[in-house]
Amino acid sequence: MAKHRAIPEGFLTVGEAAKKMGVTVRTLQYYDKEGLLSPSAESEGGRRLYTDRDLVTLHQILSLKSLGFSLHDIKQRLIALETPADVATALSEQAEDIRQKIEQLKTSLTAIEQLKTEVLQMQTVSFKKYADIIVNLQMKNDSYSLIKRFDDDTLDHIRSQFDKESGLDFMDRFNRLSDKIVQLQRENVSPESEKCQQVVNEYWNLIMEFTNGDMGMLPKLMEFGNIDTATNAWEERQKIVNEYLEPALQVYFSKLGTNPFEEEKQ
Repeated sequence: MAKHRAIPEGFLTVGEAAKKMGVTVRTLQYYDKEGLLSPSAESEGGRRLYTDRDLVTLHQILSLKSLGFSLHDIKQRLIALETPADVATALSEQAEDIRQKIEQLKTSLTAIEQLKTEVLQMQTVSFKKYADIIVNLQMKNDSYSLIKRFDDDTLDHIRSQFDKESGLDFMDRFNRLSDKIVQLQRENVSPESEKCQQVVNEYWNLIMEFTNGDMGMLPKLMEFGNIDTATNAWEERQKIVNEYLEPALQVYFSKLGTNPFEEEKQ
C-alpha cells in the first residue's frame, strides 16, 4: 500500500504509461535516453512518472513513427503542448502527414496496377525489365512505359550511364524540353525558325548525352521512339513531340550538312 501512496495523484508509472499506450517499458526508456520523451517527474523512490500530457506527446511520437519518420526527424517535429492552440497545431500537422501518407499509398497502388498491366503486355518473363519498371515507378518516372520497348543491351547501357540521381535529372530535363516542344507545336512555330532550331539543338544534345556519342544506338532509338498508338499521357505527348521534330530535325541536319540517322540506316 505504501508503494502505491508514493505515486502522486495524476501521475503514471512507466509501466502504467506503457500499458495504457500499448508500448513496452523498454520503448519509453529508449525515448527518454534519446531525448524524445522524458518523464515529467520522479517519485521519492526514484520511479519515473508520466502525466497525461506526456501521453499526448507519446501519441505524437508514435503517429510520426508509423508514418515512416526517423527518430531524428520526429525530434525536430515535436511541438511543445503548452496551450490548446499547441495541441490543435500538433493534431493538424499529424492530420496533414496522414493525408500525405494516404496519397503515397494511392500512388503506390496505381504503380502496382500499372506494373501489372506492363508485365502482361510484355508477354515474356524478364525480371530485369520488371525490376527496371519497378525502380522507375518508385521514382515516379512517367516514362516507365518506354522500358518495355528497350532491349537488354539498351537497358545495360542506361544502367552504366545513369544512377538514380543522374537518371532523374536527365528525365526532368527531357520532359521539360518536351513540354517546350509541345508549346512550339501549339503556337505553330515554323521548324525553320531560330526559336525552333535552338530547341532542336538542345534535343540533339540530350540524345548525344543519352547515347554517350554512340551513333550505333540511333536506329534503336528511332525504333523505340516510334509510337503508333499512345496508351498514356506521356506517350501522347511524345507522339506530338516526334511529329513536330521530324521536319525540324531535317532542317537542323541540313544546316550541319549531315544526317546521322540516315547514315546509320545505311
